[in-house]
Amino acid sequence: MNLNRTAYGTWSGGRYMHFGEMLEEERYLKCIRLAYEHGVRTFVTADVYGQGKADEALAEALSCYPRESYCLVGTIGHDFYKGTRAGAGGYPRFTDPSLRKPAEYRDFLRMACEKSLASCQTDYFDLLLLHNPDERGYTQEEVWKGMGALKEEGMAQRLGIAPGPANGFTLDLIHTFERFGEVIDWAMIILNPLEPWPGQFVLPAARKHGIEILTRVVDYGGLFHGDMNPGHEFKPGDHRAYRPEGWVEAGHERIGKMEPIIGRHGLSLLHFACLWNLSQEPVKSVVPTFIQEAGDGAKSIEEKIKEFGALPEVGLSPEEVEEIRAAGDNTGCMLLKGASRRHTRSERPDEWPMRSELLELAERYELGAEW
Repeated sequence: MNLNRTAYGTWSGGRYMHFGEMLEEERYLKCIRLAYEHGVRTFVTADVYGQGKADEALAEALSCYPRESYCLVGTIGHDFYKGTRAGAGGYPRFTDPSLRKPAEYRDFLRMACEKSLASCQTDYFDLLLLHNPDERGYTQEEVWKGMGALKEEGMAQRLGIAPGPANGFTLDLIHTFERFGEVIDWAMIILNPLEPWPGQFVLPAARKHGIEILTRVVDYGGLFHGDMNPGHEFKPGDHRAYRPEGWVEAGHERIGKMEPIIGRHGLSLLHFACLWNLSQEPVKSVVPTFIQEAGDGAKSIEEKIKEFGALPEVGLSPEEVEEIRAAGDNTGCMLLKGASRRHTRSERPDEWPMRSELLELAERYELGAEW
């Protein structure tokens, strides 16, 4: 089963990534079932979330539904088996030279996939994503031979890549499409009306190579759920508290410029954000983060899930897409991760030096000189 338009991620609900209130386990499981019951048929999980606990929770929640009735997206690539967590930096990528050599990549990928499948109580993923790769993950042939072997063995029906966790990796991703596009079916990127940059630059290359796109952070940190007002206070530990001060207020101001189009189609904010993404080829699926905000005036997370399940069949015109892109333009708002002229050597798993072949790509795709 391929991905459908609406997808649910196990990072929602605050149990495995800290957004808003953390749901107790039973409510967390009920939210997954609620998504299924309201038409969501694609579920995305990652083995590193809770070191397998998110996979297990998803399996428990979906155990009452036929396996062939939903699309299961797995994500592997962090080595929490042998590696040591580096605080907020998380677990190392499996390609870390201190952990193994390239000849051992295939064995790790098979082991990690088998364990994640066991936790998910299934014998195949409809889509398996390489999770937050480092530079070696984007460039090493042994990585993609190992991923391809999992598809050949029937453990994954489709393969893809999920850059992150922060924004960027644009040139790295396009370069990977050009080198390994024959084995890549999907890519997951950040994209929403308030963050068109830099994800927008990936879309032409994905179209060229026949790669479909799943977009995350569609809700822009919860702003498109409609219950985060100016002056919103985040609880200690909430990931969103690390964003620049004033981002909520600035977001509301930019959304105000989009109101004529939102009103013209009679859309909720969440439906608007999802449909803006889906109106751009080759975006085929969207996966917001569902957050239970604190406070009496907050929507329930269940209400947000039901709203998502009722996503209408509305397409925005190319002119509307461009008008929204201009209103939400965030070009240069952050330092991007991945290859950068800021670095002369690789110091972290999400930042590395710029390479000449990537600058050639930037010129060929007319991406400008800021890279």
